[in-house]
Amino acid sequence: MIFFDTTNLKNDKIYLSLIKTDEAVPEKKRVPDYQFDICLSDGTKIGYCNLRIDNSELTKFCGNIGYGINENYRGHKYSALAVELLIKLAKKHGLKYVLITCSPDNTASNKICEFLNAEFVETVDVPPIHEMYPEHKKLNIYRIKL
Repeated sequence: MIFFDTTNLKNDKIYLSLIKTDEAVPEKKRVPDYQFDICLSDGTKIGYCNLRIDNSELTKFCGNIGYGINENYRGHKYSALAVELLIKLAKKHGLKYVLITCSPDNTASNKICEFLNAEFVETVDVPPIHEMYPEHKKLNIYRIKL
């Protein structure tokens, strides 16, 4: 797997600071991914995000993109800005789409997906054998075509 330079993942409000990359671990059903801190332009860390490089069943429940914003910085659409930056990286990897999943009761994440014009695909039951269960028993799946 070739991981690309990520120093250009920034805009006028935030930048993504690479924490690490992980190679695929097929026996654990893990796909290659990037993990980032989301930082304000002044360097203040305000959250995290990640990009999983895969368009298979392995990303159905966890999605390609995950994010979280520290409580004091919520409400400014920083996660949407981070997703837009991650989409640039996903395109470099040749992904045809990215999935974002969230709990049906996570109003903020559902609104971010709507703000990004992501297509609502479905609400799914998470299988009891999946590592995301029991924290997540149902997930909304959104898709953004690239």
